[in-house]
Amino acid sequence: MAKRLVEIRALRKTYDTGETKVTPLDNINLDIAEGEFLSLMGPSGSGKTTLMNIIAGVDSATAGSVTIDGIDIAKLSDAKLARWRNRNIGYIFQQFNLLPVLTALENVELPLMLLPINSRRRRKQAEMALTAVGLGDRMKHYPRQLSGGQQQRVAIARAIVTDPKIIVADEPTGNLDAVSEEEVLDILKQLNERFGKTIILVTHDPHAAATAQTRLHLDKGVLHAHGIEPPEPVATTEEA
Repeated sequence: MAKRLVEIRALRKTYDTGETKVTPLDNINLDIAEGEFLSLMGPSGSGKTTLMNIIAGVDSATAGSVTIDGIDIAKLSDAKLARWRNRNIGYIFQQFNLLPVLTALENVELPLMLLPINSRRRRKQAEMALTAVGLGDRMKHYPRQLSGGQQQRVAIARAIVTDPKIIVADEPTGNLDAVSEEEVLDILKQLNERFGKTIILVTHDPHAAATAQTRLHLDKGVLHAHGIEPPEPVATTEEA
């Protein structure tokens, strides 16, 4: 049986908008095994990205607990949380978030700047990450010289360069054409199957979601198994 890597209990997230309170996540309980590939779907505003950001340590819950590899991340100081996140979380964004003034290699090196390693080892790890995503011949190219699919592969290389335990991907294929989408999904699949990476994929695309072993649907703050939608409200006499 695979080790339980992520354990979420009674998680709640509430935003105070001034006049009202919004609760995108309500009493969420979720276990994610080490090496699991999980996709999370749901309508816009359902809390998918909020849940992923809480797991990644870039947002905090209002109540409940998030324990990752035995560590309650809510109890970490800001400095310790930043170090933990850099070593354990690889983040892939829809918009790539590459720095235009840096080459592909320099963009991938950025997360390593926070680790106590010398420049030679940093360069070697970045080169290995780019080669792993099929961009060994594009290391000196700037983002403007790369296609959207290539830019996203640079972003994936940046996410994996520190060898994180968890890769979180927020709509990573949302800005890509069909061919580039397949390339990115195949890379994620290989990272999971060949290298045992735990992956959490947030997507609106059923095709992308189908790449994952586990598929969940988030709606109105509640998690449902894939394909199990919340029931439709029953019409009242006045509505009928």
